[in-house]
Amino acid sequence: MKLLWLWRKELVYLALFCIIATVLSYFFGYFLHMLVIILIGALVYQAVLVSKLEAWLGHGARGKVPVASGVWGDVYYHFFRIKKAEKKRKKTLGGIIDKFRKSTDVLPDAAIVVGKNDEIEWANKLAKLVLGIKKSDRGQRIDNLIRAPEFAVFLKSGDEKSTLTIVSPFDSNILLLFKIVNYGVNQRLIIARDVTQQKNMEMMRKNFVDNVSHELRTPLTVLRGYLETLHDMDDGHSALLTQSIVQMNGQTDRMQYLVDDLLLLARLETKKNNNKCVDVAELIRKICVESNIIENNRNRIHLSIETDTKVYGVEQDLRSAFTNLIVNALNYSTEDKPVSVIWSKVADRVMFDVVDEGEGLAENEIPRITERFYRVDVKRSKKMSGTGLGLAIVKHVLLGHKAHLKITSKQGKGSRFSCIFPASTICH
Repeated sequence: MKLLWLWRKELVYLALFCIIATVLSYFFGYFLHMLVIILIGALVYQAVLVSKLEAWLGHGARGKVPVASGVWGDVYYHFFRIKKAEKKRKKTLGGIIDKFRKSTDVLPDAAIVVGKNDEIEWANKLAKLVLGIKKSDRGQRIDNLIRAPEFAVFLKSGDEKSTLTIVSPFDSNILLLFKIVNYGVNQRLIIARDVTQQKNMEMMRKNFVDNVSHELRTPLTVLRGYLETLHDMDDGHSALLTQSIVQMNGQTDRMQYLVDDLLLLARLETKKNNNKCVDVAELIRKICVESNIIENNRNRIHLSIETDTKVYGVEQDLRSAFTNLIVNALNYSTEDKPVSVIWSKVADRVMFDVVDEGEGLAENEIPRITERFYRVDVKRSKKMSGTGLGLAIVKHVLLGHKAHLKITSKQGKGSRFSCIFPASTICH
């Protein structure tokens, strides 16, 4: 209705111009000439109003809104309202962005947003500190700033589940853990966490364990020598002496096993594998024959060799891993329960499975069972001996062979430990 009223007003103006032209022509004649002159004047006025609007919009709608009456006055007013609403939205968005920037600046991780072609669109304050990314780097490809071959491969993969640990290109004293999060359309968030202190603590712990393990070997050797001497001198007249020597020998053996396992773990974490083609089927047969613990429980083991597939690896390390799994299955199940040992091929992978019918594990225990010295807190009829490092050794052996350990278990029903070797490890 308002718009109709405005146009009616303009028509009234047009009618008024015609009346003026008629009155003037009554005195001077030339009606059409007078009408044309008046209409040209009206058009010039309209052109002036349009030019004012164009000039105002051409300068980004800055400054005061032009003033006019009639339809153009309302047009100017509507532009003014749009400008005011836009300014208000801009202020609101500016406040939101400011809050976002402040919140991201207090994040414990460096965060970088990259676009379709991995060009930097935004980075928080910490990214500038640990990666050296500046405002002027916006639009640059991030792999031009982080020039590490492994980072380029990691960036290309775009795998959200994988991580990459490399030295910061800005500060060689900083170690960063990278992770990628995909979101939106062709948008990715790259998160870099400073893990320098964590890695230093791990290295200190590892060095401490290694040093202590090496230092314990000498006193253990001396103790073992004296205990053997005492054992040879024992004439059996003192039951207390005989029992004490037996117990000391047992504890010395346990300490020796612990030292040996710690040194094995240290070697697995630091050495590079000299892989050769290993006949796993034959290795498993030897384990089931040679190990003393397994020898005493041979009637419980159900050995099933379903494939003669060989894998690349270190035979001695695989022997340690497989032996630990078989011995654990025997120890953690009763003497009347069988243990199945299986070497099979499933699709393009090969698997070593050890299945027992023992106590089983609670679901929340499974993720931690491969930690060093971790023991499941359950009541058992017999006390289990061991170093608490067996499954940790298995985990590290498999990592060195590009394989992984899968554990499925149910309390009271038993467990299955599966060593899964990918197709890349199979000898052809």
